[in-house]
Amino acid sequence: MMKKWNLIGTLALGAMLLSACGDDASKQAGNETAGSGDKKVLEMATSADFPPFESRNTAGEFEGFDIDLANYIADELGYELKINDMKFDGLIGALQSERIDMVLSGMSATEDRKKNVDFSTEYNQSGEMFITLKDSDIKTLEDLKGKKLGVQLGTIQEDGANKIKEETVDFEIKAVDSANVLIQELLSNRIDVAYMDKAVAEGFIAEQDLAGFDDTTSSSPGMAVAFPKGSELTEKVNEVLKEAEENGKLQELKDKWLSEE
Repeated sequence: MMKKWNLIGTLALGAMLLSACGDDASKQAGNETAGSGDKKVLEMATSADFPPFESRNTAGEFEGFDIDLANYIADELGYELKINDMKFDGLIGALQSERIDMVLSGMSATEDRKKNVDFSTEYNQSGEMFITLKDSDIKTLEDLKGKKLGVQLGTIQEDGANKIKEETVDFEIKAVDSANVLIQELLSNRIDVAYMDKAVAEGFIAEQDLAGFDDTTSSSPGMAVAFPKGSELTEKVNEVLKEAEENGKLQELKDKWLSEE
């Protein structure tokens, strides 16, 4: 009887070990493949409150310049794209902890950010713009004196506003966590002016019947794809961007999403 139970126990243990191995193999396969065939997953993060670069349509689907570009990059490299929607000021941290593979979110390749992440070559440059209500008396940089200026947390515009305040004219700065909230703050008169990327600003101005003027104080770095430090994807994506520039794909996306029409 003891030998019989030993045999049964041995068989049961063997089945458990095989099952565990199978689970590990399944997990590994799950990390390498997803949904369609045997394509590997490319995890991208964005902050989908920044039209025309990234936002959600009425059906809740991602759309915009960066979304189309990310899908193009994934297709060219043979990946299936997975998009994670995050707050903009959390994107760098997500890259540093390697929870994601790359970021496309209208992110400028500043020297400070380069200390923490790697960037592709630049794919777009817009500049900055101040947005006001249509009947506002704020028309120039000097008119900002004593006013309340809103920016989005973690953006190059937040850094730029602090620099302008320090070097040019004094005003109060209010930082919020999304571009949509920033516009609501302006429409509700909780701020006097919003400061953001020019292409995004022009969209809000047209949509909400607002006014605005360009920031001519400095030239900001262009937008680029961001990666964890040392990522093998950086060079591969640079090659795709170079080809997209040469074959007209980048211009096609600019015409679709960034043209004034």
